[in-house]
Amino acid sequence: MSLHPRWSHLADRLPRSLEELHGPATGVVHLPQHLAWSGLTEFDLADERLLIGLYRIVLNIGHHDDLVAYLNSDLLRQHWPILRRVVGKPLRTCWEQHFPALSPAAAA
Repeated sequence: MSLHPRWSHLADRLPRSLEELHGPATGVVHLPQHLAWSGLTEFDLADERLLIGLYRIVLNIGHHDDLVAYLNSDLLRQHWPILRRVVGKPLRTCWEQHFPALSPAAAA
């Protein structure tokens, strides 16, 4: 399944590889106002609900630099089965097309 042209801008934000995602794996992350403009700004990565919330925000509205700064490739892979259910279909499709390791078939 390919992305509808309406959603092609999603691919423009992606890193070249998942390994480019070098965000923190532990600790508390403080998101800047351009990402966390209407709510929580601190996310303790030890709390899975907060981690999922942080990743959901960054995946949905972050720019390329935000993705590589705040997302961690290992945590993204680990939590993708949950994340893929809470992000929109266009975003999920885009990430899984560009990074086949995230697709459900790769986990099987």
